[in-house]
Amino acid sequence: MTSQTTVDKTGPADEAPAASGPAPAEGLRGHPWFTLITVAVGVMMVALDGTIVAIANPAIQKDLGATFADVQWITNGYFLALAVTLITAGKLGDRFGHRQTFLIGVVGFAAASGAIGLSDSIAFVVVFRVLQGLFGALLMPAALGLLRATFPAEKLNMAIGIWGMVIGASTAGGPILGGVLVEHVSWQSVFFINVPVGILAVVLGAVILTDHRAKNAPRSFDLLGIGLLSGAMFCLVWALIKAPEWGWGAALTWTFLGISVVGFALFAFWENKVREPLIPLALFRSVPLSAGVVLMVLMAIAFMGGLFFVTFYLQNVHGMSPIDAGLHLLPLTGMMIVGSPLAGALIGKTGPRVPLAGGMAFTAVAMFGISTLETDTGSGVMSIWFGLLGLGLAPVMVGATEVIVGNAPMELSGVAGGLQQAAMQIGGSLGTAVLGAVMASKVDNDLAGNWAEAGLPKLSPAELDQAAEAVQVGAPPVAPGTPPEIAAKITDVAHDTFISGMSLASLVAAGVAVVAVFVAFLTKRGANAEAGAGVGHI
Repeated sequence: MTSQTTVDKTGPADEAPAASGPAPAEGLRGHPWFTLITVAVGVMMVALDGTIVAIANPAIQKDLGATFADVQWITNGYFLALAVTLITAGKLGDRFGHRQTFLIGVVGFAAASGAIGLSDSIAFVVVFRVLQGLFGALLMPAALGLLRATFPAEKLNMAIGIWGMVIGASTAGGPILGGVLVEHVSWQSVFFINVPVGILAVVLGAVILTDHRAKNAPRSFDLLGIGLLSGAMFCLVWALIKAPEWGWGAALTWTFLGISVVGFALFAFWENKVREPLIPLALFRSVPLSAGVVLMVLMAIAFMGGLFFVTFYLQNVHGMSPIDAGLHLLPLTGMMIVGSPLAGALIGKTGPRVPLAGGMAFTAVAMFGISTLETDTGSGVMSIWFGLLGLGLAPVMVGATEVIVGNAPMELSGVAGGLQQAAMQIGGSLGTAVLGAVMASKVDNDLAGNWAEAGLPKLSPAELDQAAEAVQVGAPPVAPGTPPEIAAKITDVAHDTFISGMSLASLVAAGVAVVAVFVAFLTKRGANAEAGAGVGHI
């Protein structure tokens, strides 16, 4: 399937002139590489906020007198809003133009960030975090849509490689920057930093971005489809977020999962009936596109789920500060920065299949290596496995994105970008929830025996449950006033038990990565990549 692209710099979509090909970039306006720089600045804010805020949470809790549940909502509210609205936001970009959608997203995200910094109550922080997620959902798919429309097919992989590098570096670098800002400035500065970045992105966008629109772009909205998909996504993500608290066997968990399944089924039924569906299900007849979505989910399960425990390992087992922990993750960040553009060039020459399979194979080996870490493992060994993980993730972030976006028709590039991001968000939630359940189960099974073998005083069931909660994040449950020799034994038991749980969770992540290797062989180069720009200053 092919589609045509038009360039509209002034009028609304309904009045966009039909052209047979893209117009050449004139100066800065529409220049592919400057377009990439512009969208990268905007996307950097969203990616950073996925991890940078975790470092600020303790300071926010103390300053605003928030409960632990309140602080959880700082993350969950942002994640829910982002995950639930990504596909709908992509559709908005397809309908009204990705340039306008991107700029609105940047302005809203920066304004919400500034409002959080000025907030004096936890309720306002949570509300504005939800708004951050909504505006972030607008700009992420729009960024991919702009890249797809601006770059010719032979350069698209390189552009997506650099785009993926920015996301990976921002995600992994968030804890480092957050640690510096919280420690030396304030928790508010974590949010205020988005304001000048947002202003820069808006100025660049106003000068550089050109609105490319497909000739047969959607002209109506599938409101019922939006409602069904949003409701199903909300119930799924909500169940995954709350399952560790409610329990995986709890009726409430399965109720929300069941409602989610019903919602997705009704959505699929309705999409086959409506004239202009939110997501034409014919998209998924493309085996490579479907494989790309599944691959993105599996990659995020292995990466985000595994990395979740690594941060606790570095800080609570090795006793590192947040800044030191972030620095120890630099091999991962560095290999993603180096590997992403290289992966884009390689995929451009060979196609995505082999680089994607190889990347997931490296990821599997890295997660297996992480499963062998001990309480006294040195920085050199850790760096090897973290670096290999970054090297494995780079081609997957690039290749799976190109497979999804490139195998969708041009008029659905925003929806495809939303699919890519939603798959990553759901995969991250699944990884954290499922691997968290693996960790909790292992700790529950081992802690009592390890405690008794160390000759420590027997705990009541309630005390054992409290101790297990602490051990699941690598924190020794040492009560104030505990004699040093007893405290040392408790610490050893807590760390050894945590290590056993992290090892099992990492092995599960490695298994997920192995499955992804086989999924990668179902992918191929985007059949519709040629629908993008073909002329410009490259």
